[in-house]
Amino acid sequence: MSDNPWFRIGWRNLGRHRKRTVLTALGLAVGYFAAVFTIGYSEGLMAEMVENATGLVSGQIEIHDAEYRPERSLYDTIGGRDGVNITRLLDGVSTDPGVVAVAPRVYAGGLVSSGESTSAGMLMGIDPERELTVSRFLDELVEGRVPEQGRNELAIGVEMARQLAVGVGDDVIIVAPGADGSMGNDLYAVSGIFRTGMPELDASNAVLPLADLQTLITLDPSRIHEIAVTIQNPWIANDTAERLATILNPDDLALEVAPWTELNPIIVEFVALADAFYGIVFVIVFGVAIFGVANTMLMSTYERRREIAVMLAMGARPGSVVKTVLYEAGVMGLLALALGVVISLPLMLWWNIAPIDLSRLYGDLTIQGALLRPVLRVELDLAYWIWGGVALVATALIAALYPAARAARIPPADALSGL
Repeated sequence: MSDNPWFRIGWRNLGRHRKRTVLTALGLAVGYFAAVFTIGYSEGLMAEMVENATGLVSGQIEIHDAEYRPERSLYDTIGGRDGVNITRLLDGVSTDPGVVAVAPRVYAGGLVSSGESTSAGMLMGIDPERELTVSRFLDELVEGRVPEQGRNELAIGVEMARQLAVGVGDDVIIVAPGADGSMGNDLYAVSGIFRTGMPELDASNAVLPLADLQTLITLDPSRIHEIAVTIQNPWIANDTAERLATILNPDDLALEVAPWTELNPIIVEFVALADAFYGIVFVIVFGVAIFGVANTMLMSTYERRREIAVMLAMGARPGSVVKTVLYEAGVMGLLALALGVVISLPLMLWWNIAPIDLSRLYGDLTIQGALLRPVLRVELDLAYWIWGGVALVATALIAALYPAARAARIPPADALSGL
């Protein structure tokens, strides 16, 4: 390529007006940075939303009896009335290479009373050790600690604690219907108070150790309602759920394996909107860049019209002139790409490693039931860096097509008449 005189001419022309070349390349580089940063920030926002929507309580995959949703009946446990070998089932789920952690759960409706006030809500039975690996709502309690099995303890949300006017160490009474038709009731001490940032959860959820809730509602220890699953990559939850369904359903348990995309369809819509937004960003940024590059190349070819006329008069083909202009634009695009990467990479690496948390200023935000922490965070995805680079060089070449075609049509006699 370096032996081709047209390429050498194109390269030389870039150096004729270095200031203009650098400014144009810098403009393209800033456009590249704007595109990859906007997309990286949008992906960070979406990742934050998905992580909060799935990691707060629900998990990225939920496994239930096929009849459990949407009524969430007390009686629709995994394996039916006969129950299931819970340890074996959890081990089976954990064999999938994409699974990070699993946790069994039991749910029941009930009343929580302090004697002065009563609150209706959802009772959630958990394995404390496993639960802390799949959800975050008990990670940082506002007060106290996670309830321990066999000590008649529970944790409640901050809003429920306010409604009941109780704190850590106070006693409450729980009344809940049992699986055998009886009405269970017992006295529990508040061991901890949690805050999810979602008022409906903080006002209505009480958390007990799994075995304690099973005892309260006379549910056999082999019966659970749900297994919450955390996976390595939430974006391939559908594929992981399909694999788990294949692994588990041969046991004739009639299970439903639901990924977060099914449990949180509104988040899927936000992600789809974000994907459409990426395309709009690329079109706007590189559409504007086309005019800048085209203007630069038009000025360059106009200033060299006599030189081009001489080349044509000496037998150069119009296609060779076009190649020269396109090569010049392509080199400018590559220069802009290099500048863009130099500008973008350090900033985005820093922003990815040390996201800026604005929660102290704005608190936690809730969008369609999904908790969203106001964190300025960017995702680093090689794919959009590559596509951005391809778009940048393509933009430079497309912008040069008209100037190149116009230069190739310069009449040699007209251009030489003034010599």
